[in-house]
Amino acid sequence: MFEIRIHSRGGQGGVTASRLVALAAIHDGKHATACVFYGPQRRGAPVISFVRIDDSPIRIYSHVQDPDLVVVLDASVMEMVDVFQKLKKGGRIFINSVEARDFPAFSTLHADLTGIARREGLILSGYPILSTPLLGILAKLGIISLNSARKAILEMFPEPHNIRAAEAAYREMSL
Repeated sequence: MFEIRIHSRGGQGGVTASRLVALAAIHDGKHATACVFYGPQRRGAPVISFVRIDDSPIRIYSHVQDPDLVVVLDASVMEMVDVFQKLKKGGRIFINSVEARDFPAFSTLHADLTGIARREGLILSGYPILSTPLLGILAKLGIISLNSARKAILEMFPEPHNIRAAEAAYREMSL
């Protein structure tokens, strides 16, 4: 089973991203679940969402305790929450950031999802929406396929700039 924990702020698309990732995994022929933990329910408050993906049916519906991958959509959350907590040995962390950050105990990846969202016009009430570009990153990491990411995005957001954002993130992410 592959488990993901997504740290974001309300309004960034972290919850939507978890649902999109699960849907894309299902399009890939896998089983998937997504759930969320909210803090104070307001825009900008820290939010943690979770995804599980497996070849077999998933019978666990609780929060992910020991993720294989941690996604941080807003680096400022790292000042408030230990995003590395219980990350599996050999686990990876993806940080939405222009600058690379090095955490020697983990494989750390980064891309500027905020810049991609702005470039593609994915702005809602002044906030960049990061859910669809994140799918491009997860496709690049091989967690879901890019084709299934496109299908999942089209089911929820048929506007073409959502697909363009995912494809841009896929191209711009270097491993």
